[in-house]
Amino acid sequence: MAGRYITVTAKDGGSFKAYLATPEKGSGPGIVLLQEIFGINAYIRSVADYYAEEGYVVLAPDLFWRIEPGIELGFTEEDRKQAFAYREKFDVDKSVEDIAAALAALRRLPELKGGIGAIGFCLGGLLAYLSAARLGVDCAVSYYGVGIEKVLGEAAKIECPMVLHMGEKDRWTPPPVVGAIKQAFAARPDIEIYVYPGVDHAFSRQGGANFDKPAAMMAHSRSIALFRKALGPQFNLSALWDMHCYHEFATRDVAATMATMVAEPYVNHVPTMTGGVGAEELARFYRDHFVNSNPADTRLIPISRTVGADRVVDEMIFCFTHDREIDWMLPGVKPTGRYVEVPLVAIVNFRGDKLYHEHIYWDQASVLVQIGLIDPKLLPAAGAETAKKVLDEKLPSNTLMPRANAR
Repeated sequence: MAGRYITVTAKDGGSFKAYLATPEKGSGPGIVLLQEIFGINAYIRSVADYYAEEGYVVLAPDLFWRIEPGIELGFTEEDRKQAFAYREKFDVDKSVEDIAAALAALRRLPELKGGIGAIGFCLGGLLAYLSAARLGVDCAVSYYGVGIEKVLGEAAKIECPMVLHMGEKDRWTPPPVVGAIKQAFAARPDIEIYVYPGVDHAFSRQGGANFDKPAAMMAHSRSIALFRKALGPQFNLSALWDMHCYHEFATRDVAATMATMVAEPYVNHVPTMTGGVGAEELARFYRDHFVNSNPADTRLIPISRTVGADRVVDEMIFCFTHDREIDWMLPGVKPTGRYVEVPLVAIVNFRGDKLYHEHIYWDQASVLVQIGLIDPKLLPAAGAETAKKVLDEKLPSNTLMPRANAR
């Protein structure tokens, strides 16, 4: 999703560039994306594209233009020294005026449909906070904002909801700083502050030295939850997942299945590590090892469904007769003709209105018991009883625990 640059006119004269990324459907609510100290570099543009894929019109203004227009630094030690030198020259108050000009430009765009939120990283995290305090954005997300504790006197001006993400080991926002920020917003349940254990500054910067994928994924989900609630757009994720499953198991149409997914999706069947990463590999997997490999009597019994801002968690019983080789679940195992019922959980992540990835979990030991490859008398594993107990909690518990049964 390639963006483009537009020109923004500053309040006090002059102009500056801003990177604009728009969603595939062409319109949506707005987000102003506020840079780190490295400028509007490839990383910031990738974040803009990411949120455009989520359904937002994203504008990332060049806030270093008053020092030098078009700064794009990498993350080498030399680049870091240069970035800190720019930070020393940076006028925060002037930059907030420039953000206001960027917001005005964003509001004039025909692609904008709805409100505008702010998101920023490091220096941009501070600026997202100040945008909430001074500029009346509809919501704000701050990632490891440096210097917020120095402007907590403006906390009372903030009327919109916010999410702030901090790293436990971030020396720029040590525990006393985080504590002061939490205290300032103690009476504000709409201001969510999260501290991620064991991670450092810039934990969300993919490819960076401190990147931590679990923390970055959790933080993004929390950010999207705020944007969806405050700005929209709202998608019927449950219906989108149902359509995906319909094409997988009913029509068995690989092209239609892939059409429900983003351009570069991935699927991971966790117990067997089968699936695929990227459109080409995943389409081949679906065609050769999944969609046409499921037994004719395959049946899904829904148990529960939880729908979040960016994902669906489905609990079900997966039922089938092992009358053919099922590559994705039982790779290399010849058909046994046995009937299987196993609890299965799908965690399905979305970007916008398309599936991004699936993590599928089931009890492989239970499957192997049911097809006769594991003797439940020798190992603590159960067969179809696992599925039956999910359906009926009154069935006996602790049957695999010798000490419990000896009493």
